[in-house]
Amino acid sequence: MPRVPKRYSHFVFGVVQSGLTCSVAAAIANRPFVTSGTFVSHWLESWLLAWMAMLPVVIFAAPLIRRLVAFLTLDEAASNVCAATAATRERSVHQAVDLERY
Repeated sequence: MPRVPKRYSHFVFGVVQSGLTCSVAAAIANRPFVTSGTFVSHWLESWLLAWMAMLPVVIFAAPLIRRLVAFLTLDEAASNVCAATAATRERSVHQAVDLERY
């Protein structure tokens, strides 16, 4: 089986992820065709159409989504540093207040 170089892994991820997601969505949408015996043909047609539409969206939206996720989340190590800095600042303020009392 031919393999793709690692530098293209984000494209491979997009192909696999969009294919799997569209497959499940198409199966759910075509469930009524199970009783008529035409499920597979309807599912395959709708999966292919959905996958062709979603693949470019997934590939091109991924960098924007990564940036948004990076903006909305905080690294745990950075969070601990921020918490420690805030605690140190708070102690300094309390010490300054205590010194003013004397």
